[in-house]
Amino acid sequence: MVTQVGLSEAEKDRLFHALAASTRRDILRRTMTREVSVSELARSYQMSFAAVQKHVTVLEEAELIVKRAQGRTRLVRADPERIALARALLAQYEDLWKGRIERLDALLDG
Repeated sequence: MVTQVGLSEAEKDRLFHALAASTRRDILRRTMTREVSVSELARSYQMSFAAVQKHVTVLEEAELIVKRAQGRTRLVRADPERIALARALLAQYEDLWKGRIERLDALLDG
């Protein structure tokens, strides 16, 4: 069982749900290097502003991005600490499966 990363099961569910959609992964990529307005993001996709805003909300609920107001504009940026936490969680799952495969190999070789 993977438990070392300090996330609740609900937080893990929100994190993986947020990363499950290609549009949200792209939004995350676009906000890793600089802060971007939600309006600017919306212009990048062939969907409504409201649809992009919903994707941003899912990412925000997973704490993968941070949103702040600047006047009437909403700016978003990726949260590198949360992304690092997600990477650590995925690395733990990888280690878990590698260990299982190694044990299976040893059993089959033995």
